This record gives sequence, C-alpha cells and structure tokens, in this order.
Amino acid sequence: MTRDLFRYDKMVETALRGVVREALSRASQHGLPGTHHFYVTFRTGHPGVGVPEYLRTKYPQEMTIVLEHQFWELSVAEDAFAVTLSFQNRPERITVPFVAITAFADPSVKFGLQFQDGAGETARPAVPLAEPPAASPETAAAPAKPQAEPGEADRKGGEKGEGDKKPAEIVTLDAFRKK
Repeated sequence: MTRDLFRYDKMVETALRGVVREALSRASQHGLPGTHHFYVTFRTGHPGVGVPEYLRTKYPQEMTIVLEHQFWELSVAEDAFAVTLSFQNRPERITVPFVAITAFADPSVKFGLQFQDGAGETARPAVPLAEPPAASPETAAAPAKPQAEPGEADRKGGEKGEGDKKPAEIVTLDAFRKK
C-alpha cells in the first residue's frame, strides 16, 4: 500500500475549517442574514479554548454554542474565534481555536460539517441536516443585526431562567443525520 506523503486528509480538514472561518468572519462583519444561524460544537479541554471554569466543569468534553439572536463582539482570527454569549444572564467571553471544533452547522440551509476527534484524523464531508436541532437552554445565540446589551437580550426571550425545569442538553449532529 502506498503511503500518503501529501497527507490529503489534513489538507481537506484544513480547507473545511476554512469554510467555518469564512462563515464566522462574514457573520462578524455583516451579521447573520435571513434565518442563518450557527451551531458550533468544540472540545472544551482543547488547548487554547477559553471558557469559564463552571462551563468547563459542566461540559468537560464537548460543548455546543448557538450563534443566532444573542451574541456580541464576534471576532475571527486566522486560528481562532471569540464571542461573548450569555449564560445564566451573565455575559461570558468564549475563545475557540478552529482545531478544537468538532462540528459546525447552519440548519437554515441544511449545511453541516463534522470533524474527527483528535489530531491527524480527517474531517467528514458536508452532510445535510434532516431537521434543525432545538436550542439548548445552556447555549446562547447571537443577534445578527443590531446587537442589544447582554442583559437586555436575555429579557427578550434568549436563555431560559433558572425557574425552568427543562434540563440542559448538548445536541450532537449525528442525531439528525439520515442513515
């Protein structure tokens, strides 16, 4: 068997992470048009991930965030993105290196990417989603157009309050993939 000296698998993964980078970059510059919104799943323990310790404790392996109606200060660099989201009515800054992302989806157009866990493994190609997953109470979403203050956006129907009894859940894209 011939060894892949070019590591095409790594090239493909890098290119697909570039799609995520470009989508987030466009959203940071122009907002989210129409019904576009993003689900970003990432490894919380990956080096360079910046999340509050209480979230890392609650989600020690993976966490999904939703960028839709309530996000602030989305900034995108070559190797990572950062965004402010609201958790328990408290704004928190989250930083995610692109290599820590395990899944990215824009359910409004049934587009999704899922990356293999671990360094050196390949990414799976884009997979259409059957139905958009429901937003979790522990994930935050982001405003596309005018950005409200964090506390104000929460009162407008973003994150559920502590009086709600529905448990938090992290949605995996595999649950929505047609078999």
